[in-house]
Amino acid sequence: MNAGAMCISCILSKEELAIRQFPDEERKSEYMHQVLGILYKYARTESSPGLTERLEQLYEDFWGTAKDFRKQKHKYNQLLLNMEEKIEQQIKESADSLETCIKYVCAANYIDFSAVDDVNEQKLGELLSKAVCQSISREEYLKFREDLQSARKLVYLTDNCGEIVLDKIFVRQMQEEFPNLQITVIVRGGDVINDATMEDAEEVGLTQIVPCMGNGNAAPGTIISRLSNQAKGILFNADLIISKGQGNFESLYGENLNPYYLFLCKCELFVQRFHMKQYQSMFVREERLEIAR
Repeated sequence: MNAGAMCISCILSKEELAIRQFPDEERKSEYMHQVLGILYKYARTESSPGLTERLEQLYEDFWGTAKDFRKQKHKYNQLLLNMEEKIEQQIKESADSLETCIKYVCAANYIDFSAVDDVNEQKLGELLSKAVCQSISREEYLKFREDLQSARKLVYLTDNCGEIVLDKIFVRQMQEEFPNLQITVIVRGGDVINDATMEDAEEVGLTQIVPCMGNGNAAPGTIISRLSNQAKGILFNADLIISKGQGNFESLYGENLNPYYLFLCKCELFVQRFHMKQYQSMFVREERLEIAR
């Protein structure tokens, strides 16, 4: 899905904000001109995650260091680990544990430093406390259960730090209910914004319950042409794919993989695209997805 006008505008604003701290106005101007050049050259043919990967490299080339989110990532990983036991207990006590897992996973997708201007613990706590009240399509959920029953290999594409703890709970629940299902988790292949990498998967214990691997690149999405051969082979051989987060949606939609998309509508574009209110959950398979044009 190519980046649209709203995405281009948002990217441009965030790039200016990221360099505002630097004193050299001439160099900042040159940087922004090169940002504009990348957007002009690639925005017609690439998704926002693809553009972001290019701009992250430009930032590093210009300013000598990548944008560092390690402290924030560790903070949110630990925050959700501290909540894990309580959340899992609430899930187990619910009428349908798997369906409730999906609601919590969607709510935790709030932890997105790219799509949300001011990620904070208070808002996260509010969304998690109301997770069980969120609605997902019952019909879609029942179709998902049928697909889980018949699938042999499932690939789970993660999104951000912190919420990867909820991904772990979801994976564990699927293993419990569908013990014959082989699940592989794919994370980002390099540091980008606050997206989950192998380091995060190890920190939250996801690697202890299921095979995990990086996808071979540092785009904040799943761009087929940039995947490692190993990641691409696993993805294309899956019977079922769960695609978590807005970035994975933007990069995978229309690639004929027909995943289940699972995310929180955070930015104005997604609110308009799906006729949803901000912070409402989406859970749907691509073949049944309707997008506002």
